[in-house]
Amino acid sequence: MHVRFIQQISDCPAQEWNALSGTDYPFLRHEFLYALEASGGVGKKSGWLPYHALIYQDEQLVGLMPLYRKTHSYGEYVFDWSWADAYQRNGIAYYPKLLSAIPFTPATGPRLCVKNAERQAVAIALQQSIGELLDNGDFSSWHVLFPSETERPAYTALQALQRTGVQYHWFNQAYTSFDDFLATFSSRKRKNLRKERQRVTDQGVSLKVLTGEDLNADVWQQFYHFYQSTYAKRSGHGGYLNQDFFQRLGETMAEQIVLVMAYDNDKPVAAALNLRSSDTLYGRYWGCIRDIDGLHFEACYYQGIEYCIANGLKRFDPGAQGEHKIQRGFTPIPTYSMHWIAHPAFRDAIARFVDEEDEHMARYTEDARSLLPFRADLSPAGD
Repeated sequence: MHVRFIQQISDCPAQEWNALSGTDYPFLRHEFLYALEASGGVGKKSGWLPYHALIYQDEQLVGLMPLYRKTHSYGEYVFDWSWADAYQRNGIAYYPKLLSAIPFTPATGPRLCVKNAERQAVAIALQQSIGELLDNGDFSSWHVLFPSETERPAYTALQALQRTGVQYHWFNQAYTSFDDFLATFSSRKRKNLRKERQRVTDQGVSLKVLTGEDLNADVWQQFYHFYQSTYAKRSGHGGYLNQDFFQRLGETMAEQIVLVMAYDNDKPVAAALNLRSSDTLYGRYWGCIRDIDGLHFEACYYQGIEYCIANGLKRFDPGAQGEHKIQRGFTPIPTYSMHWIAHPAFRDAIARFVDEEDEHMARYTEDARSLLPFRADLSPAGD
């Protein structure tokens, strides 16, 4: 086997890439990654420089991994700023590092895609090639964020440090309606959630799910205005992504986009953008032009749950962080990242840190699950 690194995804034809990555998990589709690159969402100015790995057996493409040369740690959702600071204080460069992740997307899914070959053999070939880059000083480290459960054993066998995080996901227990889901709540929690939803209705706000051919140019213009306005309020600057990126998604992946638009007297005022696979809804982007009590929860969570129930999806991943999701029926679950650190002393120190952090995260997750709103006679969803 041999590995080829490419600095733009267009160097691999979409048909060849998607033949390995599949098209069900939306974020690894050639169309999604190309939209990021073509729109300038990733590239030199962003600090995300594409460095994708293509693994060949003889002349046949048998594996691939999305990779980026990173000059900072923004947009990753697995925080290693303290590691970078420790390197700097010791006069050692932490950046650039090599990162396998979906930019700005903390959604668990495939990272090493393999076809017509043994996964472990492909992983070994990739590690050997990346190991040479680390030995040459091209990168300080290699990180794989939010990999699927099926591929984690391959990394563990290659002596990766495994780091644990937590997210809050909703699981469909064959519910027939939103009320069927609410029936699993304790009486008080059920009453509180209904009041929260009713407040949105009482303010004269209505919501509509748009997908496929519904996603016209006007919809994208409205959504992008909401998205940028919300980022500007929170951080004082615009979002990572531009209108070109969203329009490209609408042109190439409309069937996997689920956009919830909120209207006040028929005027659009907010929107939540989700993507979907055959069994999972992924909440990604939100924007509004004015604050409406309870609308964020309605558009970003409850409408997503209703969509999953109506369309038979098994899981709703609404994005990273947010303990407020627990009381709304989103179960704390572990997430993972894998790390290879080239510097021996720092590898040992980071290994100790990861072990201590893992114990803390296990205790936190157990405590957080005790705050779920479900009746005492029911096990938390996701068990």
